[in-house]
Amino acid sequence: MTEQRRSKTLTVVLMIAPFVITYLTVFAYPVYKMFALSFTDAPLIGEGRWIGFDNYIKLLNQKLFFTSVWNTGYFVLLTVVPNTLIGLGLALMVVRLKGWLQSLILVLFFLPYILPVSVVTQIWQWVLDQQFGIAQYAIEFFTGKRISVFRDPIWAMPMVALVTVWWTNGFNLLLFIAGLRNIPADYYEAAALDGATRWQCFRRITWPLIWPVTALVLTLQLILQLKIFDQVYLMTEGGPFNSTYVLLQLVYREAFRLNHGGLGSAVAVFLFLIIVTVSVLQYQLLRVRGR
Repeated sequence: MTEQRRSKTLTVVLMIAPFVITYLTVFAYPVYKMFALSFTDAPLIGEGRWIGFDNYIKLLNQKLFFTSVWNTGYFVLLTVVPNTLIGLGLALMVVRLKGWLQSLILVLFFLPYILPVSVVTQIWQWVLDQQFGIAQYAIEFFTGKRISVFRDPIWAMPMVALVTVWWTNGFNLLLFIAGLRNIPADYYEAAALDGATRWQCFRRITWPLIWPVTALVLTLQLILQLKIFDQVYLMTEGGPFNSTYVLLQLVYREAFRLNHGGLGSAVAVFLFLIIVTVSVLQYQLLRVRGR
């Protein structure tokens, strides 16, 4: 009996060992090094001397740090909830379609999500180009003039948010479609027999049952959008006048451009703690709301 138990234990250890080793190597150790470097004056590569909380104090005295925190929060407000609501609305429409038409619509909506960010930004830089962009006709209609949106402090961040929503919404759509398909049709048939309207069906059946998926989508979106970097870097490089400068750009600037590995790690630690704290709080609040 003891020999059999040892054999089972060894089998379990061998099965989970690759995951544990990968986790410790790829995630746990880099996180430890990030925290450790944030308390030193180390360059990007190499050792540094212990300076305690000097890097964090330096951040609190840096105007660009607060600008990047504000811009990151602004971008999250522009993307997380709108992206989720648009995905849910599209899913409610697409799920009513049948057969090949539904499959075609799903492919069309999901196609942008599989495109590389460099391709996405090139497409939208052409669409929004001040001279030749086809979207400028709509902008001119509403504002009376053509606008170089990525060079305008007011327009730049909303346009980056628009591109992000267009690019990532296909993933949200698939999650909501999967959630809607798991709702038994019997519930809607029983509601129809009782004379329920479409709005009543959505409010009393669809919304409560789709809420766990909605909470998941909101949490995933929050985590992803707090880590915004690629679109901003490729379309505006943080400009104009730092109006789109975000936290990961500050990490890139301090660590890779200025070779301040310790200060860059301090910014990364701050962002890491924000993501962990806000995502956990949001998910728990959404779970309580869904009960």
